Parts: sequence; structure tokens; C-alpha cells
Amino acid sequence: MQQPQPGLRGGARAAVWQGFAGSVLMLLGSLGVGWLAGSSQLIRTPLFIVARTTPAAVITATVFLCLGFILMLRAWLLLYRALRGWDATTRPVLLKALALWTAPLMVTLPLFSRDSYAYIGQGRLMLQGLDPYTNGISALNNYYSLGPDTLWTEAPTPYGPLFLWLEQGAVWLSHGSPELALIPFRLASLAGVVLLAVYVPKLAALYGFSPQRALWLGVLNPVLLLNFIGSVHNDSLMMGLVVAGIYFASVKRPVWGIVLVTASLAIKPITLIALPFVGLLWAGRDATWPRKFGLWAATLAISMGIMLAAGVVNGLGFGWLAALQTPGTVWIWYAPVGLAAHVLGFATDLFGGPGAGVTGVLQTIGQGASILIVMALALVPVKPGRHPYARDVVRRMTWAFAAVVVLAPMIQPWYMVWLLVFFTTTGVRDGGQLRVVFYLTAFFTLIALTDQLSVFPWIPMVAVRVVAIVVGVLCAGYVMFFDKATRGLFVPSRESA
Repeated sequence: MQQPQPGLRGGARAAVWQGFAGSVLMLLGSLGVGWLAGSSQLIRTPLFIVARTTPAAVITATVFLCLGFILMLRAWLLLYRALRGWDATTRPVLLKALALWTAPLMVTLPLFSRDSYAYIGQGRLMLQGLDPYTNGISALNNYYSLGPDTLWTEAPTPYGPLFLWLEQGAVWLSHGSPELALIPFRLASLAGVVLLAVYVPKLAALYGFSPQRALWLGVLNPVLLLNFIGSVHNDSLMMGLVVAGIYFASVKRPVWGIVLVTASLAIKPITLIALPFVGLLWAGRDATWPRKFGLWAATLAISMGIMLAAGVVNGLGFGWLAALQTPGTVWIWYAPVGLAAHVLGFATDLFGGPGAGVTGVLQTIGQGASILIVMALALVPVKPGRHPYARDVVRRMTWAFAAVVVLAPMIQPWYMVWLLVFFTTTGVRDGGQLRVVFYLTAFFTLIALTDQLSVFPWIPMVAVRVVAIVVGVLCAGYVMFFDKATRGLFVPSRESA
């Protein structure tokens, strides 16, 4: 294997510290436009009063946030340029980068998402003995002071029993302080990233790919760190557990694999998709149909037995099944099904037809198609190939998740991270495949930077958003098309090709 040139190690060190500087800038930016609960005492301190109530300070914080995230993106790309050999000596560099880039994000105010405050509200529902699968946060007194997104004020929770217990424990420990209640969620997010840092390289090595490259591509990606740590999404713990479960199932320890995958769906039930593929890993390549169906049944029985026990303990049973549709009540413009359904629905309305009905039918068709694709991927026999059987099964599972994500009316930036992690473990080639990852990472970087910012009503939100868009687009465009150190990763020259 070709060794990196001597000067590239210095380039790697510079990239690590550049990413750290970007993370610190994001921490500073969060002081002005990160999310705080209305009941937070921090709002009444001089630092936050200046940072959040002065237009100049809010715009400065927005610029810091944009520059910081773009610096992390650039640093991530530079690491690829500096560590192309991917020998064993690159792992300490990558782990150092992961620690340095993550540390400032652990103490930011929640960025680009208020989900963590919805977690607090759902924890309060649990403490008050209310069923979060049938009650929205609006069932609480003074719920608005918690600071959740209005989406969650009426909607039931889509989370599993394990995460409900974490929510309940966080609220109980915090004694009403939203800042203290955030700490367990931050630690859970960090635990998810640590699990990914352990098991993504292990899976990649098991399937015949570079573990160091997998660590860089699937864990150190700035969109993952922002959404899992900076935004405090519980998807981090969900993904860490499901990847660990897939690893154990791949090394012929299926029961441990099922337990860990079940723990992940007890965080967010979307990982139900993984269960039939865990059954296939258990069955083996040459399994007969009776063996496959028998082990599918055993996999489902073990998993649902654990979930039933959890439902009995918390008294909520299988309430999480009815709440699976909660995320499907919204849509976004870059989701193909969501865009097509709402455009055609709008056009139908213009001609006096049932626009809402057309939208609903098209979204249902998308969901139905994704279910059929998942079933086909699980049922069609896996043929012998040049890759290990476990890799071929997990690759099919990855495409199953991709079908569910792409055919949904709503695609969140962290859904891209799910797919990135799974595709990383089963191999993403240099060239066109990796370039797609680079473009998607840049795209979802810009989506994040122009998404939810916490700005008081008397500060012109339009101006702040324009600043975010202009700074984000200009900086990302420079990194992608003009920066001599990184532009070749997006638009390869004839010589490099």
C-alpha cells in the first residue's frame, strides 16, 4: 500500500485543529442563535441578554455558526486528502479529531433543532402519569415555556419505551431545570457516537474494507456530529445500538444482535426494518425456506418479547406502534414523494378537485412501495458473490432503509446520516460513489445552516436567515469549487481522473 507523503501528516494535524476551531466557532454561535427554553435562567444573564437581544450580536453569532460548520466540513475533506493511505497510524489521528471536534459541541446550546425540549416535555408527561402515545406536550401546564417545536405540542411521541425512561429520568434528575435535563440526552448522544466509533470500523473490517477509512467517512462526518451531538438527536443512540447489533449478528452471535437491535427500536422504532435481515444473518447463506421462516419467527419473538416486557413495566404496552406515523404528518421540499404529492395536490386544488386526497394517496403509495421493497430485499435469496454473506445481507438492509427514507414525504438531514453509516460499513468506493457523499454532505450542511435558528421576534428573522444563506452558500461554494485544497474532490481534474 502506498504510504502518505511526509508532509501530509502535518496536513492532517492542521486539519484536526481546523475542525476544532470550527467546532469552537459553532459553540460561540450557539450562544446567540442556539435553542433555549423559555423558562431557562440563562436568558436572564448579561452574556445571553447581549448575545440574543442585540441584532448585531445575533447576526455575528449566525456568521460564527456558518463559518464554524464550513471549517469542520473543510477539515473533514482535508483529512481525506492527508490520510489516503489509511494505514494503522491514521487511527490515532482520527480519534483525536473525533474527540476535539465533539468536545465543544457537547456544551453548545441545541443547534438547528428543538427536539431535546420535546424530550423534556415527554418526560414530564411520563412523570405525571400521562400516556405520551396519546397525549401531546400541550397536555402539560405551561408547556410552551419548555421551548418545543409546535409540531410536538399536539403530536404523540414516536419513541420507544427505553427512550421514554431516559426522558423521565432526565426530568426527574433535573428538578425542573431544562439545562440540567439536557445533560442525560447529551450523554446518550455521545454514547451513540462512541458505539459508532467502535462498531463501524469493526463491521467494515469484517466485510473486507478499511476500518480507518470507515471511521473517517461514517463517524467523523460533520453532518453526523452536528445532528447527533450539536442537535442532541436520539438517532445517535439508535444508530449506535443497531450497528452494534448488526456486528454481533454478523459474527454468529444472533441473540446478542437481536437484543441490541431491539434496544435501538426501543429508542426509535424505525429500526424494525433491521430485524428480518438479522434473521437472515442468523440463518446463513444456504438456509432452506423452513429454516429462514423459523429463524425470522424466533427473531421476532425474542424482539417483541423484550418490547412486551418493557410495555408491561411502563404500563404503555405496544403504544409505540400507533405512534409510528407521527413523523409522516409533515413533508419537505427536497423529499421527492413529499414534493410530488403536494405539487399535484396543489394543482388539483386549482382545478377544484380534492387536493388533500391526492396528496394523501400519493404519500400512501410511496409508503406502500417502500414496504414492498423492504419485503423483496428480505425475501429474494442472496446469491453467492465476491463479498462475505453478512456484507451482502447488510447491504440489502441498507437499501431497505434507503427505500423507506427516499419514499417518505419527509427527509430530515439526520436520515442521510443513517444511510451514510450503513453504506460505509458495506463499502463506498472512491470516485463517483464517494463524490456523491461529498455533495450530499455539502447539501445537508447548507440545509442545516439555513434551518431552525432561535431568534427573538423583535429581531428581523428574514435578515438573519439571509445572512445564514449568503454566508453558507458563499463559503460552501468556495470549498467545493475554488479552494485548491478541496475542489478536486467535487470536480476532479482530468489529471486526477
